[in-house]
Amino acid sequence: MGHRISEAMVLKAGSELDRGVAPSTAAVQAQLKSSEVLHLDESGLRVLGKLHWLHVASTNRLTDYGVHAKRGREAINALGIVEDFSGRAVHDHWTPYFHYECDHALCNAHHLRELRYIETQYGQPWSDQMAQLLRRIKQAVDETKETTDHLSASQLEAFEQEYDALLVEGFSDNPDPDPPPAGSPKKRGRLKRPPPLNLLIRLRDFKPQVLAFMYDFRVPFDNNQAERDVRMVKVQQKVSGCFRTLEGAQRFGRIRGYISTARKNAKNVFDAIQDAFDGKPFIPSIEVL
Repeated sequence: MGHRISEAMVLKAGSELDRGVAPSTAAVQAQLKSSEVLHLDESGLRVLGKLHWLHVASTNRLTDYGVHAKRGREAINALGIVEDFSGRAVHDHWTPYFHYECDHALCNAHHLRELRYIETQYGQPWSDQMAQLLRRIKQAVDETKETTDHLSASQLEAFEQEYDALLVEGFSDNPDPDPPPAGSPKKRGRLKRPPPLNLLIRLRDFKPQVLAFMYDFRVPFDNNQAERDVRMVKVQQKVSGCFRTLEGAQRFGRIRGYISTARKNAKNVFDAIQDAFDGKPFIPSIEVL
């Protein structure tokens, strides 16, 4: 009729769709809690002109988004997935995740970027060699997957020895900073360490989590799944700007998670939306391993 759709109609449709996808959202969250491997990530989101956080929990079949004013444990608990998860969580070493008793795996794409930075900015050969080692382990895993589900004991031992030797070389190039001279004013907290030493400590102290993909072929090399799932929402914000209400942002997250899950399961998005309005939302089947 030549009239623009009113804002009230758009809000009403969004509210109805949010209610329609609720059974699917609950089913997806339940399946995520029982999955063997769970990808986690978080990214800043503007709501009411203030920084909030978009949290994603996902697999290659499932996506759940939550929006919260906080980034840490309070938000993670409120979203209600990680607290009840007992599989292996893949993430980028965000410290609050380690408060949960599940197993952990660290994103090696992040490590490769940090190792490249150290090689470029500090010119330390061990960093490039460590990056090459991680890539060689990934290649060995990818090739071995075609015939079996584990590396041989000799391969594991050789890779571990090379990993440990590179850490020794790295620490020799990056000793702990000297303590302040006697009589100088005391400063709170620990001594500031340079980036190479911080990364070396992480690679040493979290070796099982860094190399989890080598020991368990179900674990991916990186956390690209969660990062891809975050990217689309970030694109939406660049186009539309900040959300006007927290309720609207949370509603958007639930609907977007429903759409993402439908796409991952090769479900036509328009059909999935229509099904939700009709009271028959798409619910992914439980994966049988």
